[in-house]
Amino acid sequence: MVDSSENFTTPARPTSPLVSFMPPKPVVLVGLMGCGKTSIGKRLAKRFDLPFCDSDQEVELAAGCSISDVDSIFGEGALESGEYRVISRLLNQPVQVIATGCLSFTYQKTQDLIKEKSISVWLKADLPTLFTRVTGRKDRPLLEPGKEEEILKKMMDDYYPEFEKSDVCVQTYDEPANITVDRVIIAMSEFIKSKYPDYRVLKSV
Repeated sequence: MVDSSENFTTPARPTSPLVSFMPPKPVVLVGLMGCGKTSIGKRLAKRFDLPFCDSDQEVELAAGCSISDVDSIFGEGALESGEYRVISRLLNQPVQVIATGCLSFTYQKTQDLIKEKSISVWLKADLPTLFTRVTGRKDRPLLEPGKEEEILKKMMDDYYPEFEKSDVCVQTYDEPANITVDRVIIAMSEFIKSKYPDYRVLKSV
């Protein structure tokens, strides 16, 4: 895994990427709620002039209900299987940038699919960053009001070892989103140069 994290210390602004490229596969963003998958994903897709898709929204469209209600309506495990089917469909479409649900990559079958058919990018964030971004939000069904920090800490302990299996790791900081996007592009270019040395489709980003 290409890892651009720097022990949670905010670095200087990165220089512009030296390698301009188009991804050879779909780009799948993984990570916990609050790490920035949607905001970074939209900007990254714009840089590459690619479509952007949020798999949570696609699951809700397919199920006809909110993410938080899928298991209660369709039975235990329905969300996991639904996410797998939706992500499988998205990965079989032309190259695009996909933001996944916060637990999608922790499901082994879905993780295997993502690793086979895409470039997976983990947007890694520390606890204070995640806590600041999700506190007070009403669209985070996994968080119980008043226990956000405790729940996030447990999720980090449980799921960060799974996110570490992604192809690329990029630390997210309290900084303008476009700076994080620069960091993602730099890390992806390093990964593609090492993993796909003969890939030569270039594009100004």
